[in-house]
Amino acid sequence: MTALVAACAVAGLILGSFANVVIWRVPRGESIVSPASACPRCGHRLRWWENIPVVSFAILRGRCARCRERIPWRYPAVELATAALFAATALWRGPSPDLAAYLLLGFVAVVLAAIDAAHHRLPNAIVLPAIPALVALLVPALATGVGEAGDLLRALAGGAALGAFYGAIALVSPRGMGMGDVKLAGLLGIALGWIGWDALIVGAFAAFVLGAAAGTVIALVRGTGRRTVIPFGPWMLVGAAVGLVAGPALVAAYLAAMGIA
Repeated sequence: MTALVAACAVAGLILGSFANVVIWRVPRGESIVSPASACPRCGHRLRWWENIPVVSFAILRGRCARCRERIPWRYPAVELATAALFAATALWRGPSPDLAAYLLLGFVAVVLAAIDAAHHRLPNAIVLPAIPALVALLVPALATGVGEAGDLLRALAGGAALGAFYGAIALVSPRGMGMGDVKLAGLLGIALGWIGWDALIVGAFAAFVLGAAAGTVIALVRGTGRRTVIPFGPWMLVGAAVGLVAGPALVAAYLAAMGIA
């Protein structure tokens, strides 16, 4: 297990570096493949040793090697966050055949949270391809006996149900819920549904509770009243994490407390 967690953490560092490219380029409509990474101010093409996750930032002291423009702290933060999330996912799933699916979800979560926080957008270029990719990575688990056909059907039903729920909210209150949130709900519904309906229910509920709490705190701090608008995507992702990790246990505890189970 230690080796798996360490390997996932290293993979997270490397993919975190790529996540920074996606976070910067996709909202600007740029290719994530070419050209090579460069300083946005002077155009200096980064050499290999300037692209080592976290280490290069420390060596360069947070500045471009040529023009000395400051490199945002977001870059090492994203790399470290991706590494931590990958390690935590490995601890949660272990050497399970569905680990790759949830590592993919973790990568997408980091990218979407950063983009939504900065631009209030959840780009189709990221969300839509992630849906079939997630399903494709869950399918191999069926062949190993970890999952059953019913689990995959429940995952697909969960994606449809959560997407429809968010879609209904978007129709009733288009200013409060965007279509990007609806599509993200479909992706998260699949991931939550694979674990179980209890995970999906807790994940959906937690997103609204955490989002409302965050909005209230920000409104109080800024003194902006009820007109404060915060991106909801990050809270959908955090809520989904709560549902995935703790959803079944929370539902079981609630039912036991009610004397139902």
